[in-house]
Amino acid sequence: MPVTRPPTMRAIGFLVLSLPIRLAAFVLILVTMLAGVATTMLWIGIPVLLVATSLMRSYCAFERRWAHRMLGVTISEPARRRPAGPGLLAVWQARLLDPATWREFAFVLIAFPLGIVEFVAGVVSIAVPPFGIFVAPRIGTMHGELAASFLGPNRTAQLEARTQQLRNSRARGVDAVEAERRRIERDLHDGAQQRLVSVAMSLGRAQLKLDLDDPTAVRELIGAAHADAKLAVSELRDLARGIYPPVLQDRGLDAALSSLTARMPIPIEVEVTVQPRPPAPVETTTYFIVSETLTNVTKHSGADRASVRVTRDDDTVVVEITDNGHGGASMRPGGGLAGLADRAATIDGVLTVVSPAGGPTVVRADLPVRW
Repeated sequence: MPVTRPPTMRAIGFLVLSLPIRLAAFVLILVTMLAGVATTMLWIGIPVLLVATSLMRSYCAFERRWAHRMLGVTISEPARRRPAGPGLLAVWQARLLDPATWREFAFVLIAFPLGIVEFVAGVVSIAVPPFGIFVAPRIGTMHGELAASFLGPNRTAQLEARTQQLRNSRARGVDAVEAERRRIERDLHDGAQQRLVSVAMSLGRAQLKLDLDDPTAVRELIGAAHADAKLAVSELRDLARGIYPPVLQDRGLDAALSSLTARMPIPIEVEVTVQPRPPAPVETTTYFIVSETLTNVTKHSGADRASVRVTRDDDTVVVEITDNGHGGASMRPGGGLAGLADRAATIDGVLTVVSPAGGPTVVRADLPVRW
């Protein structure tokens, strides 16, 4: 994952404040590690090395949190080798054979001399503001990338995690498409199909009345058939709009969502800033999520107002739907929100729900524009 450039003041603070922490970690971990190696033949070195690796893991965990707080870089915990059995010896062997242990040890060794250079850069950034404005954030970015390469999952683990994520996304996408197909089939069967059957029956009865020369009855039956035909057209139009509304293709998300919210029974504030225009699958997914969420809001939340906010940066479209209802919404398996999460997963997106008891409820979808 690319590392974004951190804010200037946070980057300078990171460069200046990290040196004492790295110095203490370097001395403590290196001394403990050397003492453990020197005494391994006497067996006492095994628990000493376990203490050293525990200290090292604690420091690296702190470094991940510190980098996230100051630089905004998220570094996941690497996969750990599990002990083959109980006891200190099994734990020691597992840590000794764990590649993550040696990558973390390498980071400890380079973090201290690197910290000296970064400390000097931080002091210069304070004394020379242009240097701090233009150079310090770039140093922070490079440090975040370096820390992620040493302290995060290795390349193989990242590829395996990505493969599993894509496999799960594909499975959820297939399920979402199948659920959508069943919904369309159900709506056609229960709605437009019944209307058209009623039209055919009314026209058939009108034909019989026409043979009996009963113009009044014929006129009534044709009128009923005409009303049913208009309802069938309206239901088909609503069904087509739920699949892919023409206004979305012609005029984009702003017009489509404004048209959608105008039909809702409660006032809804809409803010859409998505320039340049995202790809069609992202627009369709955004529209579907907003439509289904607002339908749930009006039916189940007890809210009397809501808001929809859609924004975009270089890589992601962020959708937030907020209402002032009674809260308590959750993603239950087979529920509507779980279906929306599956729909977002078809384009590698993520849907989250925050809905404490008493409200408000916030449904957020992060949809990538590239996948």
